[in-house]
Formats: sequence, structure tokens, C-alpha cells
Amino acid sequence: MDKLRILIPKGRIFDNVSWLFSEAGFPIYLADRTYRPMIAADWIDAKIMKPQNVGELLELGSHDAGFTGIDWIQESGADVVELLDLGMDKVRIVAAVPVGLDEGAIKAKKLVVATEYVNLAEGWLKQQGYNYRILRTYGATEVFPPDDADMIIDNTSSGQTLKDNGLRIIAAIMESSTRFVASRAAMADREKRLHIEELAMLFKAVLDGRDRVMLEMNVPKARFAELVAGLPAMKSPTVAPLHGDEGYAIKIAVKKHEVAELLPRLKKLGAEDIVEYNLRKVVP
Repeated sequence: MDKLRILIPKGRIFDNVSWLFSEAGFPIYLADRTYRPMIAADWIDAKIMKPQNVGELLELGSHDAGFTGIDWIQESGADVVELLDLGMDKVRIVAAVPVGLDEGAIKAKKLVVATEYVNLAEGWLKQQGYNYRILRTYGATEVFPPDDADMIIDNTSSGQTLKDNGLRIIAAIMESSTRFVASRAAMADREKRLHIEELAMLFKAVLDGRDRVMLEMNVPKARFAELVAGLPAMKSPTVAPLHGDEGYAIKIAVKKHEVAELLPRLKKLGAEDIVEYNLRKVVP
């Protein structure tokens, strides 16, 4: 089989995807000023590209799988197969205007709208009934108002950069996060599809492991039934008898956010010697 050709975006997405590969067992090394990262898997060939280009390159068939924001998939209209929402690099695509520009003024004039998201902007502006002209940007969209644009449509995580540039958000158009996607041609190839789905399974196991911890505890026989009835778990807890028939050892994988509420409750239910530790991967 030919190598699996994977596209990884530059910047913040690269850092998160690199962590994901490393946790899955395939560390990535990227030398300065290169676009060909080395991955510890001889069946993978990776290339660095801008996230804006990933979807279309997959649709064209020059690569098999890749990572990009769902915002850029929708912007390009690329026909790809989404395999996994990584839940990383979350942003909102928003419309923002200068603080001093009120709703009446926005509706009354022909707006110059600065954006990298030309297609998403076009659809939203038409839906809202604005009179507008789109000015395509190539980064740093927030610097255009008020001199060169009346409105911007851009991505933001916290909104702070917009505030720092005297802008206020008037609408959220969509939410986006990084997705693992594949070309339809690759998914039609039996061997490539197998490798792509194996990667997706490993990535999901890493992400699920990041969100869970393992709790181990001992419980006396007399309190066992009551305690087990109060346990959250992925399925059933792992239970083993203690030496000397004095009770049971119990293991459960739980969501990290549940732990603070769960530990005092377990203690009241008779749990002893409770130990919490992190998980690397979880495969249901």
C-alpha cells in the first residue's frame, strides 16, 4: 500500500495535533523552515499546509486525510468525510462592528465587510438583508475598521482581540473546532480506510482518556452493595475480593469533572484507601 498522506495545519492546530499523535504513539518532529514533519510511523507521509487549503486538497485527491476547522470546510464547501471532532481550537465565527456604530447606521448604509470567510459571510449577509460589499482579507482582519471597513466577519476564541481593537460582536454565525477528515477516494480504498479508521480510534481513545480518571478504592463487605449502587461508570466497575475475605477492591473510570462531587460521597458510602490517577487512553 502507498503511504497514507496526511495534511496537518500550521500554527496552534499543529501543536494540538502533534500532541495527539504523540499520545497515540506516533511522535512528530518538525524541523525549522520545513513543511514535511517526521512521524514515527513508516506508513504515514505528512505535510504542513494552511487550514484553509486542507479540505479542497482532500477533495482533489492529492492527500488522504487531514486536520482543519469545520469553519474552513464549510467556507470552501469541500466534499470530505468527517471522522472525528477533536474538540480542540474552539472558535466562533462572528460579525463585529466598531463600538460607536449603532444598528440603525448598519442597516442604513452600504457596508464594507472585511473577512477571510467570503462564502460564509456572503450567505449570512444575504440572510440578514444587509446592503454590502465584501473586502477579502488575508489575516489581521480586526485592523480594517473603522477606516477601511464597517464590519468584519472573523473567528474569535475569547473576543478579547476584538475588544482591544474597538469592536463589538453583533452576531455569532457558527462555532468551529478542529476535525479529523478524509477524502472520499481514500475511504473507498480498503487498506487506506482501515489505517484512517485505526488512527481515528486511537485519537478518540486519547481524547477520552484525557477527560477521565481512574478511581480505586476498598470497601468492606457490609457496605459493598450500597456503594456499588451509587457508582457512575462507563459500564460496570471492576471488582476483586481483598485478601483475607475482608471486602472488595473496586476500580471505576469516571469523568474528571465528577471527581470533586464523587469523592465525599464515596467516603460516606464506606469507601477506604481511595486512589485517583490519570488515564492515557480509553477504548470503550
